[in-house]
Amino acid sequence: PSMPPVRGTLTPNRPLADLTWLRVGGPADWLFQPADEADLAAFLAALDPSVAVFPIGVGSNLIVRDGGLRAVVIRLGRGFNSIEIQGDTVVAGAAALDAHVARKAADAGLDLTFLRTIPGSIGGAVRMNAGCYGSYTADILQEIRIILRDGTPRTLAARDLHQSTLPEGAVIVAASFGTKPGRPSELHAKMADQLARRDATQPTRDRSAGSTFRNPAGYSSTGQSGDSHDLKAWKVIDDAKMRGATRGGAQMSPK
Repeated sequence: PSMPPVRGTLTPNRPLADLTWLRVGGPADWLFQPADEADLAAFLAALDPSVAVFPIGVGSNLIVRDGGLRAVVIRLGRGFNSIEIQGDTVVAGAAALDAHVARKAADAGLDLTFLRTIPGSIGGAVRMNAGCYGSYTADILQEIRIILRDGTPRTLAARDLHQSTLPEGAVIVAASFGTKPGRPSELHAKMADQLARRDATQPTRDRSAGSTFRNPAGYSSTGQSGDSHDLKAWKVIDDAKMRGATRGGAQMSPK
């Protein structure tokens, strides 16, 4: 089908490998980088309804198959990365990096520190309920703004939002978060400590998607059923002598 006119960038047969952290993947039929929300909404409204759309973030948790995607891949950029402080609420565009949001919130004395070590963007954090250190996006989410597949803008309250009910083809464009206050110096120190711990235990300098494996239920190092809250995937990998194992161009982290 022919593509609607846009103010942003619309590229045919765009390889996706360089848009993902793991640097693999074939081309999308089209890659659309909208200039702003109005550009995105007008494009979706005019796009043939039979054409699939696939929004992506910064590709930190995404593996694209060699055959690519038969879809219009939508990647948000500068028009969607604003971060605004409104009292104790932080409103961030979907393309804003989690780390940038955490830092700007800390500057304002607001605690979103758990986002600092999550290697993604706000749209991905909302879509996948990103979290660490016992905190999750769902704990602080107030509402999101989306553009539906037919181009209609809509605001959804967090209480009405479940991962399984985000409408098919909808694109998250912004989210607002409730926060707790803190002293900027203490919040920045906390984030520095989180970064140091992550660098010591994870391959942060390599092309890694972070925590790839789910902690398994019912496993213990003796092979007997264990206490479920003590089970860690790294221990299973260690016990199987798979730390540092390679296959082709992939490696199990030695950390």
